[in-house]
Amino acid sequence: MSDAKVREAICTIGASIFNRGLTAGSSGNISVRVAGGWLMTPTNASLGRLDPARLSKLDDTGRLVGGDAPTKESFLHRVMYEERAETGAVVHLHATHSVAVSCLAEIDPQDVLPPITAYYLMRVGRLPLIPYYRPGDLALAEAVRGFASKHHAVLLANHGPVVAGSNLDAAVNAVEELEETAKLYLLLRGAKTRFLTKEQVEELRG
Repeated sequence: MSDAKVREAICTIGASIFNRGLTAGSSGNISVRVAGGWLMTPTNASLGRLDPARLSKLDDTGRLVGGDAPTKESFLHRVMYEERAETGAVVHLHATHSVAVSCLAEIDPQDVLPPITAYYLMRVGRLPLIPYYRPGDLALAEAVRGFASKHHAVLLANHGPVVAGSNLDAAVNAVEELEETAKLYLLLRGAKTRFLTKEQVEELRG
């Protein structure tokens, strides 16, 4: 895909994410691997109003070579690319239900959400919780690095999900499945629930 088409795809998907309320204000960011580096959403940019010409272009060392300054959370993206060679795109959102779940004291930090649907297991799998760090703290990158080689999706405590995919569609589909599953989990809290059995989970993961 050409650089121009990647820029258009980022802007189109960003607008879709924003218009459906999956992130608000200037929160959330998207990146895609391109020849020689990455295209990334700029800092303080609303995903609903992206300009293809102003997307940040970074070389493979992370140096800005074109467009506006990149998102302040660019280090989260770089960690995923560095630890997962197959990664073609990364999406980070402050999605309401995912953030809500990340704040709960009851969740298992090794695997945040229970096996509610097969689609969640296939697109997300195990979801570890990364401890809270203040926004912009580079220590968060190293905390994510400790999980990124084994997990293409992580949930930042009191913050939101970071999801890597082989391409932009895969990353977006996974983060949306994560958000829907977080919503289901909150809806089902307190109700006697039939989750997938251990055997069903093992079959899907196999």
